[in-house]
Amino acid sequence: MWSPEAELSGILLTILGIVLFALGLMFSIAFHEAGHFWWARKFGMRVPQFMVGFGPTVFSRRRGETEYGIKAVPLGGYIRIVGMIPPAEENESKRATRMRSFIAEVRGQALDDVLPTDGDRVFYKKPWWQRVIVMFAGPFHNLVLAVVFFTVFLVGFGIPEVTTTVSRVNDCVLPAGAVTANAENPCSIPITPQGERCEAGVAGCALPVRSPAAEAGLRAGDTILAIDGEPVSQEPTEGWNAVQDAIRVSADEPLVLTVERDGRERELEVTPIENLAYLDEEGERTAVVGFVGISPAARQVRQPVSEVPGQLGSMVVTSVQRLAEIPERIPQLFRATFLGEERDPLGPIGVVGVSRISGDVFAYEEFTAAEKIGYFISLLAGMNLVLFLFNLLPVYPLDGGHVAGALYEKARATVARLRGRPDPGPFDIARLMPVAYAVAGAFLALSLLLFVADIVNPVRFG
Repeated sequence: MWSPEAELSGILLTILGIVLFALGLMFSIAFHEAGHFWWARKFGMRVPQFMVGFGPTVFSRRRGETEYGIKAVPLGGYIRIVGMIPPAEENESKRATRMRSFIAEVRGQALDDVLPTDGDRVFYKKPWWQRVIVMFAGPFHNLVLAVVFFTVFLVGFGIPEVTTTVSRVNDCVLPAGAVTANAENPCSIPITPQGERCEAGVAGCALPVRSPAAEAGLRAGDTILAIDGEPVSQEPTEGWNAVQDAIRVSADEPLVLTVERDGRERELEVTPIENLAYLDEEGERTAVVGFVGISPAARQVRQPVSEVPGQLGSMVVTSVQRLAEIPERIPQLFRATFLGEERDPLGPIGVVGVSRISGDVFAYEEFTAAEKIGYFISLLAGMNLVLFLFNLLPVYPLDGGHVAGALYEKARATVARLRGRPDPGPFDIARLMPVAYAVAGAFLALSLLLFVADIVNPVRFG
């Protein structure tokens, strides 16, 4: 029953989830920049600024030679190391072109930070391996946070695993894609075999048939102990998999389920009906299997520390796949944003979208406080893992672009040495500025699209 107190509580919990995620994001960004900062200072580089956020400065304080501050938009951060771009090479062409003028302007702005007293403290004068460490340290810090958060989530809170306890019994059987699936009482609405609404009494029009589970008298809360006298494991996931396998191969064949209800055992006979099941996400491979109409309850199962590497590895593989799929999913994201198409839950989600999911989690009434905190920690783990992988893309101006530039410089120097030629010197990263602006423009466009999509057609929790 609706009540204003419950609605107000839900709103406050949603706001709490959003605020906590924003704080977690700012902490992750600050820790990322701290990785760059600590190693830059360790190698003697001068760092005049350490900022979390973009836009107008909300707060700043100078300590020593560095200004520390927070800016208004908590969607990123930066540290400013002097001498990120080296001076022009002596043999560089002086012929004026629009591109060369642009590169020269960028180079000049970067070199304006260099003071006569800086000497060898500028970035481009440091050995290549020091520059690699400085630029890799930021993403590495996100990886450290991802491992810590993910370990806390797995070991301290656990992951949801299905059990042999029934959480829901379908009252009736609806065809795939039935238009009445989301109705308040779909079992009372006449439909065609294809799932379309129709008038009662018309040929081919009837109420949905009762599910085998409902016919057999199964109820939510029943725990399945045995099938045809064979005990079923009560280990999470393993037990439900056994129940599911038995049902799938028993279409039109009666099964005797031994269930525990209210502390007492009873036997129920259920006959699975034939059902068309999809064997892949694309829906291209199907099979006819048994169906009774029950869903399993899940509970949080804490994992041993030994499970962390394998689970984290699976998460890395999935994250890499999702990042690689972003270009091909952008058209669907555009249609979902501006043409009203249903949002792909596996498509890209922006910071606003993830923060909304965090708010939904905290407002979800069926979660315990521990489950809400655990899910929140898993969101922070996933976000930091994506930040690690994304920032290591070998594209300037991302950290991975700087790393790739330093490695190329070392490879070029090695080749020159083997050929008996002089060291060509620092790699002139200023020549990549057009690429940097193109990448930044594409990233800004995607960020704006995600921002709008996460507001007008968000991916919601559940």
